[in-house]
Formats: sequence, structure tokens, C-alpha cells
Amino acid sequence: MADFEPEGRHPRHILNEIKWRGLDMEKCEIDVLHRGAPGDRITIRGSEISLGRSFFSFGETMIPYHRILRVRYDGRTVFSREER
Repeated sequence: MADFEPEGRHPRHILNEIKWRGLDMEKCEIDVLHRGAPGDRITIRGSEISLGRSFFSFGETMIPYHRILRVRYDGRTVFSREER
């Protein structure tokens, strides 16, 4: 659904909205600040995470939401944090 317009502004709210609207989490890509990775970032598919209150889980790793740099849904950016 390319017409997805998130109601929230925080990445946790946007990801929850995608999940609870029943949209395909496989179409969701999340760029995360990850020190030591090439370019200090990794990209994770929405279908590979579990959402929590302050963190989301990627395998055994707990990642705080403030490390999310960008969320794309169906190829379109729905959240972007300007890099500092």
C-alpha cells in the first residue's frame, strides 16, 4: 500500500501503526545506527523484528528506538531523522 500515511511521528508509533493496521511488515525497511558496521548503519526488514516499549528486538539484540535513522514502507520514506 503505497498510500500509507503514518499518523505518528515517533518511529515506535509508526512501526506499531504498520503492524496494527495489518500492513505487510516485509515491505518495511528500518535503517539503524550501528557503530562498527559499514557506514555505521544497518538495514533491517520489519518482518525480522519484534516491537517493545523502549526497544525493538532483532534476533537476540535489543535496539532502542532512538537509533532508528529511517523507516521506509513499500520503498517510500515514512520517517527520517536528520543525522547529527
